[in-house]
Amino acid sequence: MVKRFTTLEKRLIAELQGDLPDSLRPYQIIAQKLGVTEQWVLRKVEEWFRKGYIRRIGAILYHRQVGFKANTMVVWKVPKNQVYQVGEIMASFPEISHCYERVTYPNWQYNLYTMIHGKTKKDCEQIVKRIGQKTGISDYQLLYSRREFKKQSMQYF
Repeated sequence: MVKRFTTLEKRLIAELQGDLPDSLRPYQIIAQKLGVTEQWVLRKVEEWFRKGYIRRIGAILYHRQVGFKANTMVVWKVPKNQVYQVGEIMASFPEISHCYERVTYPNWQYNLYTMIHGKTKKDCEQIVKRIGQKTGISDYQLLYSRREFKKQSMQYF
């Protein structure tokens, strides 16, 4: 069965698909725009998560604008039975914004990926060295970003 959204729900989706208000209570500001309570907005978002209409609400970090000029995707070769444990350790580093597992291929055995942000390449390399020492993983490659691509949310309404 196809979900039919009300006019008010479509207006809420339009607010959620763009940048959230820069506030400690962004949903309160959205509620005020829509003429509803913050609790209504929060209940609706929670309901849509439960039903699978929304998978995630994400934040975009424009890393170059905040001073992180060197960024590297580090691909790590981690034994399968250690991926979860090692991934948790890696994700605990504040310099890492992304940490996720990927499938491997015969000619590409790297299965854990981390995105590291630093002010310089040397900063990134020192962070990678610390991660390697803490996890015991020494088989990795650094893939540096050359430029930042436009980041944009989906637009439905």
